[in-house]
Amino acid sequence: MKSMKFLIVGLIALFGTTAVLASDLGKSVTWDRQSLMIDGRRVCPVMGEVHYSRIPADEWKAEVKKIKEGGVTIIATYVFWNHVEEQEGIYRWDGQRDLRRFLEICKTEGMPVVLRIGPFCHGEVRNGGIPDWMFQKGCKLRSQDKVFLSYVDKLYRQIYSQIIGLQWKDGGPLVACQFDNEYRGSGDYLMALKKIALQIGFDLPFYTRTGWPELTKPVPFGEMLPLYGDYADGFWDKSIGETPGNYYKAFNFKGFRSSTAIGTDLLGKQEENINKGDEDYPYFTCELGGGMATAYHRRPYLYPEDAYSMAVVKLGSGSNLLGYYMYHGGTNPESTTGITLNETQRTLGTANNDLPVKTYDFQAPLGEFGQTYPQYYTLRPLHFFMQDYGEVLAPMEAAFPAAQDLKKGDDSGLRWAYRSDGNSGFIFVNNYERLQNLSAKKNVKLEACGVALPRLTIPANCIAIFPINIDGIKYATAQLVAKRDGKIYLMQVKGIPTTIALQNGKMLKNVKTKGTDTPIYNNIYLLSQQEAEHLFLQPSLQKEKGPEVSFTKIKEAGALRKIEKGPAKVAEAPTEDDWAAAAVYSIKLPSLLKEKTGYLLSIDYQGDCARLYANGRLIADNFQYGRPFLYGLWRLPEGTAELELRILPMQANEPIYLPREADKTPGESIKRIEITGKGL
Repeated sequence: MKSMKFLIVGLIALFGTTAVLASDLGKSVTWDRQSLMIDGRRVCPVMGEVHYSRIPADEWKAEVKKIKEGGVTIIATYVFWNHVEEQEGIYRWDGQRDLRRFLEICKTEGMPVVLRIGPFCHGEVRNGGIPDWMFQKGCKLRSQDKVFLSYVDKLYRQIYSQIIGLQWKDGGPLVACQFDNEYRGSGDYLMALKKIALQIGFDLPFYTRTGWPELTKPVPFGEMLPLYGDYADGFWDKSIGETPGNYYKAFNFKGFRSSTAIGTDLLGKQEENINKGDEDYPYFTCELGGGMATAYHRRPYLYPEDAYSMAVVKLGSGSNLLGYYMYHGGTNPESTTGITLNETQRTLGTANNDLPVKTYDFQAPLGEFGQTYPQYYTLRPLHFFMQDYGEVLAPMEAAFPAAQDLKKGDDSGLRWAYRSDGNSGFIFVNNYERLQNLSAKKNVKLEACGVALPRLTIPANCIAIFPINIDGIKYATAQLVAKRDGKIYLMQVKGIPTTIALQNGKMLKNVKTKGTDTPIYNNIYLLSQQEAEHLFLQPSLQKEKGPEVSFTKIKEAGALRKIEKGPAKVAEAPTEDDWAAAAVYSIKLPSLLKEKTGYLLSIDYQGDCARLYANGRLIADNFQYGRPFLYGLWRLPEGTAELELRILPMQANEPIYLPREADKTPGESIKRIEITGKGL
């Protein structure tokens, strides 16, 4: 068993919920094929992606706190090259590009950071983050070309100037960095990037790379931990049909740790292969779909069960670090050159999809404006379980008693797996697959470590984890959530009667929830799903909906545009000329909005896509897919009393994928506009 040691500080900051303590300085991190370890103690972190340069700087502190309250223990973020050097030689580390300020906030909040430093990032940014001017240098990008690496050296030096004194060894939050992204060539290129970083002064506990696709030449063992991912659907898929490709495989327990569905627009068809030796690394993820972006030609609508099911499946399949992409959405910053910073089919790099100019909401647990989507709460009990039972879970090996190689929508049996050390374990159940309506499974026998649960009916859409020989519990048909201050919290699984068999021989049958104040037995508390999802959250004042918002149509839509397929052979988003033919509405904002913080403008409209303008400037845009078009009113320019909304009509039989929730009615209209709070 191979391992590697590094000096680090801040044990509790990295893997718990407490701030950095001076007494934690000097503790070591080791890893083996199972997990990370802190001074020999195994841990199962939760990592959430948020892009600092896509969020206004004055919102960072509140949003980092919210991420932490969701049970996330590490933040991952890209440093997009063209966000900080859009013009050659002019570096911007001000405002929402101020990496150092973001890291300092993370330090204050005790939140470690993994920097994904490129040079290529993707992230649905123009050219994958590589500046336009780099394409004129006559060098081969993302290669060991000396000219290209000389510019990477300059970029890395600039990034290093922002992290001085904030590396882990300095007591700072920066714990690791990732080189490039989704690279499929020789590992020598990734090693060249690491060599540059080390020579400049990067000195971090560990380094990472995306474990997909398979490299043509592996990176030497131990140099970079490979991290994996999976998504429930992909905006990048060229299909305009429902549930295409291999996304369905994310909902089945399996030994293969990578995905063949990520980035098929760039990577093409991928086989179920990982580089030889990668199975000796711990199984970690960095891109587990917390949601999904909408491209013009493909607009998936994600459900909370999508993210939760994938997370439970990954954990049950042996993963010991769950990393979500995205965990917090954002908004593309203003360009300094007049171009837009979104990915499109006509940009010089990653030219495969037309993304909105501004919004990168991603339907993430925390959306573009910090609003909570349902999976923010759905995932919290799982995250606390990983924090409090990670040391127990991490060494447990995964076993797969059910079939691993299923077809899409296979409903022939229950999907389940277990992890155990031979004596104790957890049974993982997933009776959910996106948009496939799996049926209830009756008279199911589940067994691990020689302990059998009573025969159960597993309801449709049931996703659960049952403990075996854990903390005095022989078995339970409820899910362990947390262990704090000597109290053990379990969550009732909807549709399954709660039975708890204790190792002392006592049997608790058909137990009812009693909340956080009353134990059901000794130190054991049984919570409803809602109570578990809000566990440890401070009660907050619920903002009532604001006043009605009036609007007036001031211009009818012009002639319908012809929707053409672009260079990537998918439907192309409207041009600026097309937007000149949009229907135009004037929106009057109520005068009470002196207290704008926390209020969202929510626009429910019929149409293909829409844009919102303040004083003639584009501030938000939306490809209609069934959820309201939102805007955070606190971001409005001071004194704004009126907004302009432009809507392009929906056309019959558009060559795009629209989900079931989208309004496909031809034409355009505003159904309602209201003001609401962030908790949607």
